[in-house]
Amino acid sequence: MANYLKRQGYSTHMVGKWHLGYFAKEYTPTFRGFDSHYGFYLGHQDYYTHNAHSEKYWGFDMHNDLEVDRAVFGDYSTELFTSKAEEIIRKHPPEKPLFLYFAHQAVHYANDNKMEAPYKYTSRFPYISDEKRRTYAGMVSALDESVGNITRVLKETGLYDNSVIIFSTDNGGPSEYCESFNTPLRGVKNTLWEGGIRGTGFVHSTLLEKPCRLFRGLMHMVDWLPTIYHVAGGNVTDLKNLDGLNLWDSISSDIPSPRTEVLHNIDPVYQNAALRVGDYKIIIGEKKVNWFTPPQLTKNSENITINSEGQSESDPRADIVHCGPIPAIAYTNCDPHKKPCLYNVWDDPCEYYNLADKYPDVLRNLLHKVQQYNATAVSPWLPPPDKNANPQLRNNTWSPWITLSDITYGVDYR
Repeated sequence: MANYLKRQGYSTHMVGKWHLGYFAKEYTPTFRGFDSHYGFYLGHQDYYTHNAHSEKYWGFDMHNDLEVDRAVFGDYSTELFTSKAEEIIRKHPPEKPLFLYFAHQAVHYANDNKMEAPYKYTSRFPYISDEKRRTYAGMVSALDESVGNITRVLKETGLYDNSVIIFSTDNGGPSEYCESFNTPLRGVKNTLWEGGIRGTGFVHSTLLEKPCRLFRGLMHMVDWLPTIYHVAGGNVTDLKNLDGLNLWDSISSDIPSPRTEVLHNIDPVYQNAALRVGDYKIIIGEKKVNWFTPPQLTKNSENITINSEGQSESDPRADIVHCGPIPAIAYTNCDPHKKPCLYNVWDDPCEYYNLADKYPDVLRNLLHKVQQYNATAVSPWLPPPDKNANPQLRNNTWSPWITLSDITYGVDYR
């Protein structure tokens, strides 16, 4: 995306988590369209030390472009990245368009599934008795404060009125160990149940024709490229071989989404798949995961109202998924390992009622579509970990370790 936006005259900057490969410097952000990058390469790290644990190795992972920045040891990541993003915005010349990709570490877990937040954030939630849950709330609070600070700086610099702010998650929470619950949806991160794949987000801009409303149309993450490119003034027809669709008119003007189906995944390694077409979703080979219930709040606070069932009452403007009590049949009517399951996820977003036997024609149609997609798939290459990636070989830092010119092309390194 950064490369495409540079064609439109944009300055392009990235702050935060890369996690898209770095074995050679040519695969790092400043070689992939960004004018600058401040952040880390791996998928997680300690929020204070910025050391990261991957496989059996440990190393420091904080970079200013290609330079290692050890001076920030001890700085809390969420605040560190926010200050870097603010600096970019303040230094940006207002006559030139700006693309800032800000990939927060928050609220991802740190090393070994730990949750980390300063006391000044966790102390805001004394009514949450569960320590992990309270820490998670502190992490979310720090993230919320970051969004507010970035918005304030956009206003102070005069960039706000011509900006589009997109806030989005990438997956559901891993409820098993990180206290991030997808209630009432079924499943967790790294599964194809709705709790693992249904993301939340918002678009905020004075450029929206119909603001302050809910958008319930289908959208996939691949749609962001043509959508943002269109907003930036580009002609989407110039983008070739896209899976994504331009959804700006749907987001801005509330017209129906042009997307009618979403291929969630086909994984030949884990041998699972999921596809949504219209209101129906097929799920194949996925592990059987139930519903996680978060620990309840212990008492009222000035910001939280507890109802008679011990649950917090939400802001009336929020779009809340309500599914009712879990029926007993929901625990037994689907085992995707044995045979595909079918759900109407518009009427049944919590995936209670398997409709595979009731609508065999719909099931057959979706199975056929999965097969069609799979016929075009490229087999994944999963090489074993490279011992030369060991940070100890590069002053205990996670850094590129291969020079592309040393690679012999045409050789199968598998």
